[in-house]
Amino acid sequence: MLARLRELPHEVRQYLLVTGSYWAFTLTDGALRMLVVLHFHSLGYSALDVAMLFLFYEAFGVVTNLVGGWLGARLGLNRTMNAGLAMQLVALGMLLVPEPMLTVIWVMIAQALSGIAKDLNKMSAKSAIKVLVPKGQPVEESQSALYRWVALLTGSKNALKGLGFFLGGAALSLIGFQGTVMAMWLMLAGVLVLSLRKLSASLGQSKASRKPAFREMFSTSRAVNVLSAARLCLFSARDVWFVVALPVYLAEVHGWHFWTVGVLMAAWVIGYGGVQTQAPRITGPLSRRLNGATGVRWVTVSLAAGLALLPALMASLPLDAPQAADISGAILLGLAPLEWLIIGLLVFGAVFAVNSSWHSYLIVRFARSEGVSMDVGFYYMANAMGRLLGTLLSGWLYQAYGLEACLWWSAGLVAASTVMALALPQESHATSDSPAGST
Repeated sequence: MLARLRELPHEVRQYLLVTGSYWAFTLTDGALRMLVVLHFHSLGYSALDVAMLFLFYEAFGVVTNLVGGWLGARLGLNRTMNAGLAMQLVALGMLLVPEPMLTVIWVMIAQALSGIAKDLNKMSAKSAIKVLVPKGQPVEESQSALYRWVALLTGSKNALKGLGFFLGGAALSLIGFQGTVMAMWLMLAGVLVLSLRKLSASLGQSKASRKPAFREMFSTSRAVNVLSAARLCLFSARDVWFVVALPVYLAEVHGWHFWTVGVLMAAWVIGYGGVQTQAPRITGPLSRRLNGATGVRWVTVSLAAGLALLPALMASLPLDAPQAADISGAILLGLAPLEWLIIGLLVFGAVFAVNSSWHSYLIVRFARSEGVSMDVGFYYMANAMGRLLGTLLSGWLYQAYGLEACLWWSAGLVAASTVMALALPQESHATSDSPAGST
């Protein structure tokens, strides 16, 4: 096996190393998310209190993506990726203190470090793809390869994040909070050692004699800015029901156990990741028939418009009084409202996965080849702002108005993303070697 790996081109070996590091990090990130939600809810924290534990996680992610892209261009993506791994180890170590020390402020600080670590790692991994995709191919083949590599990295990452949700819920039941955190710390420490030894020192570092200035981390490309705004609304629409509201709803209203909630959340994200890996097959024929920016815009708007209908349909179910709804005859085709909700969320996950993978491909496609991490960092800054908004809304809306309100907001946010996608520029798309948005 090792001999075969050595025979692979250098770019492919580096891509596998970047992907493996990203996988390991994502596994711990997903498990930690589920651990914090379920453990602290079991201690009596309200839905809004649990959401506040993630406030710094998401808020620092906004800053990290913006500054991290600039740092990646100046210092190299290997350093930002390894820094992310190291900071996650510190964050996990902070949670190994005795339980009486796990105050809200302490956990928020640990989550802040974890948020910085996650976005440094993600920005580095996705920027590295632009650098590592083989050069010298025709533009169409190069774009096709880029889309496949982005979809594989993104889809596999989300599948592993889903596995992390499951492992987090199951391990919390089996070995407790601190035992699970220690196991994750040991695994991630091994990954960091491997990355320090094998990852190329020059990966993604700007080759220009002039290093990018700090002000350049704000994108001037219309395509990148419009796509970033659409991404903000898209991820707010997911997290407004997914992050806090749904797991708390299942545990509070229906009495689901930790591991049961973990299984559902894991299945959702694993399926979501699996669909993402197939997104090029789903959207590829459409985008090839409609060349240039017209095709890009049409596919982007169509995918978002289809997604907006799903949470609106689910919000119309009598979710906040499930027993009364069952007695009144609200069961359709032999399925209770909760069962329809779960089916609807699984379908939402599949359609959302194609939207997310398509967006992830577009930002790498539109990004500048020189200093790619700055455009990607700016875009994922908007992604982090969307998660922050969705997380806070998820806790507040659920506590004040219930799950139905979260789903109505989800529908409205996806509709806003659809409208924003209409503003994608009409000129020809950027090639992989040209500045974002240029012709």
